[in-house]
Amino acid sequence: MSEINRIEVDEYWADSTIIEAGDYVFVGYCMGNEGKSIEEQIHGAIDVLENRLKMTGLTLESVVKMDCLFKDIEDLNYLPKVLKDRFAGKYPARKAYTSDFIRDGIRFQIDAIAYKNLG
Repeated sequence: MSEINRIEVDEYWADSTIIEAGDYVFVGYCMGNEGKSIEEQIHGAIDVLENRLKMTGLTLESVVKMDCLFKDIEDLNYLPKVLKDRFAGKYPARKAYTSDFIRDGIRFQIDAIAYKNLG
């Protein structure tokens, strides 16, 4: 097995937000535009995901799985429009569920898995 590369480590929270392991990249804790509308937060989280993927030479097209966390599961209705805009038909498998977040302004977060060898 190839080496595990922890690219972005958060010592305060004791986690890694980007890990390369074999042919996969694991990206966690993507959120952005805290306190703004749900659409802006979904776009903000995808912006963070996209920027983290760039650190490994990847794009959104390489994302094969996303876990989408919502403060209010009714906000799931906003997700398809944003994904259609951002993923241009190359959609990942995804799951959505609710979560209580540590701060009141957070309504959305993404964790994702990307595949490195697109060929």
